[in-house]
Amino acid sequence: MDAHPARYWHALDDGRIQCDLCPRDCRLHEGQRGACFVRQMAGGKMVLTTYGRSSGFCIDPIEKKPLNHFYPGSSVFSFGTAGCNLACKFCQNWDISKSRDMDRLMDAAAPAEIADAAARRGCRSVAYTYNDPVIFAEYAIDTAEACHARGLANVAVTAGYIHPAARRDFYAAMDAANVDLKAFTDDFYVHQCGAHLAPVLDTLVWLRHESKVWVEITTLLIPGLNDSEAEIAALTKWVATELGPDVPLHFTAFHPDYKLDQLPPTPPATLTRARRIGLDAGLHYVYTGNVHDPEGGSTRCPACGQSVIERDWYAILAYRLDAHGACLACGHPIAGRFGEFNGAFGAHRVPVRIRSSQ
Repeated sequence: MDAHPARYWHALDDGRIQCDLCPRDCRLHEGQRGACFVRQMAGGKMVLTTYGRSSGFCIDPIEKKPLNHFYPGSSVFSFGTAGCNLACKFCQNWDISKSRDMDRLMDAAAPAEIADAAARRGCRSVAYTYNDPVIFAEYAIDTAEACHARGLANVAVTAGYIHPAARRDFYAAMDAANVDLKAFTDDFYVHQCGAHLAPVLDTLVWLRHESKVWVEITTLLIPGLNDSEAEIAALTKWVATELGPDVPLHFTAFHPDYKLDQLPPTPPATLTRARRIGLDAGLHYVYTGNVHDPEGGSTRCPACGQSVIERDWYAILAYRLDAHGACLACGHPIAGRFGEFNGAFGAHRVPVRIRSSQ
């Protein structure tokens, strides 16, 4: 597909244009690309160079996003493009998000083709993931609308680094989001991500209180950088106070990669400690990830303590909720989006190729 007209920009007096999608506010000359590498000034206007082009499609369990309270056990049709508007030194998908090679975009697919492919394979939702979907907002929004027309939900896996105007349009098309809260200090965001903390917190507050999007949060704990007890306590207290106790929080393990390959992996004990700090702060649902921890991956009823969803990695071993998401033991409603549970998709993932008509 050719470059697609992009939204969220304005012309400057000096002949450049400014991207208004995210707080980077990139100012571009003719032919120049933004920091995300996929939004470009062409012919005096902004275009999206990755519209209709993907780095690959795959069917995953929804828990892999991770979303533990959004139709648990269902399958999600996942895809991304290339590029990113953050510069995380620890990126676990750096070969995609930091790619400057458009040949990595092997699959071409129009929005309707993605929706059709997901529906044919029995998926409950479509996830915009692998790289940050806010940078391909136009493609994601068009695809989300096509998915809604087929009865599919939409999931954004994102760092939440987006300006308010674009944010309203983007999340209006989404039903759920897992937002990466990289750390709880601006120093970390500046030196490890090339960004700032405040816009992410603003997005989280807006999502929780001004939208209908189901929200879960993930924080990757990196040894020596964002895993101190004081920082974790401050983060969990902020989530409990500003977002409320029902927002699930996932603490996940770092493994050495990209520009931080000299650091050790996160010890499982760090995740267990972080989970305990979060629960002590009053959060009802705190999870561990990227480690084998059945207790840290399972959901308990905050009222009676019953294990309502038992997980081992991404596999669901037991499910004790009714169709409305209420605990079968005491009737207390579990926060989230639920429906009839007819068995889980399982822990496997299925690569998919789309035969595009484009």
